[in-house]
Amino acid sequence: MLSHSTFGNLFRVTTWGESHGEALGAVVDGCPAGLSLSEELIQQYLDRRKPGQNRYTTARSESDQVQILSGVFEGRTTGTPVSLIVKNTDQRSRDYSQIAEVYRPGHADFTFDRKYGFRDYRGGGRSSGRETIGRVAAGAVASLILQELGIRLTAYTRSIGPVGIDSFDREEIFRNPLYMPDRAASEKAQEYLQECISQQDSAGGVIECLVTGLPSGIGDPVFGKLDAALSAAVMSIGGVKAVEIGDGTAVSQTTGSQNNDPFVAAEQGIIKGSNHAGGILGGMSDGSTVIVRAHVKPTPSIGRIQKTVSSSGQETDLSIRGRHDPVIVPRAVVVVEAMAAITITDLLFSNMSARMDRIKSFYK
Repeated sequence: MLSHSTFGNLFRVTTWGESHGEALGAVVDGCPAGLSLSEELIQQYLDRRKPGQNRYTTARSESDQVQILSGVFEGRTTGTPVSLIVKNTDQRSRDYSQIAEVYRPGHADFTFDRKYGFRDYRGGGRSSGRETIGRVAAGAVASLILQELGIRLTAYTRSIGPVGIDSFDREEIFRNPLYMPDRAASEKAQEYLQECISQQDSAGGVIECLVTGLPSGIGDPVFGKLDAALSAAVMSIGGVKAVEIGDGTAVSQTTGSQNNDPFVAAEQGIIKGSNHAGGILGGMSDGSTVIVRAHVKPTPSIGRIQKTVSSSGQETDLSIRGRHDPVIVPRAVVVVEAMAAITITDLLFSNMSARMDRIKSFYK
């Protein structure tokens, strides 16, 4: 049977469904009662990842309308599992008939077949990017919980191909199709994508997520480190090949005096003078902005002729038809944000039992 479709401990999310099945969705268990929740609030998140928004996303025309099946009464959560469903409405399985017996380079066709002895070739099934619908819907619930606690997540495109941002304007993120906080960089990146499209190729990029308002002490010092949990969560997103926290791989080129963040006594308490650590020390949040960065590979579905083999081992050439994104990054921005929100919510709930004085205070 398929396994590992559930993520989290106290705030648990199970996603289900396939790209060309009847529907996809998620079940959120552990959501506290009394949270204001509606389909409209969740839809705002799903709209950020749905296809057909611009020329840089697949032309698949899906409204991705969410429906709440359980766990909400009169606009508030009841404390029971919240079940969410999004129906598929524009499947074209015929677009994938050519690869029924052929392994697509860069896809999970080969490994899925080797693991289970069977695969749903209609767009990848559970390995498809549409699986993230459940993650985003559940992430919306987690984000709403975090907002109640004054914790804010901001995810955006940091770079596409060789084009990176040089400035940061939070409002600009939602003004351009690539979700970049730098208008000039977005325009250059769009030019680069047009080149890729003209050459029947695709592009990769980097997504950055900032978490502000997170109190210090979230996470555990050994196997339950906050950075380890965030890395596992973001790395579980299809197409993500590397995750960085703070300065990431750049720390290997620095000295201790350069990399250490000095502590400063400020009016609001103890703070850090810099944030090379990305808001996490010893596996626990330190009260400063948490910085998570995801490196996303180029879309593997391209129109160029590629060499591959059939399931019987016969060599062949393949040019992938159908409707595909020339870049995954813009639609994956909200997915990274969702997984970060789910992870942090789960760890916040776990942290409630970390100290005896807080348990006693709660139950007095």
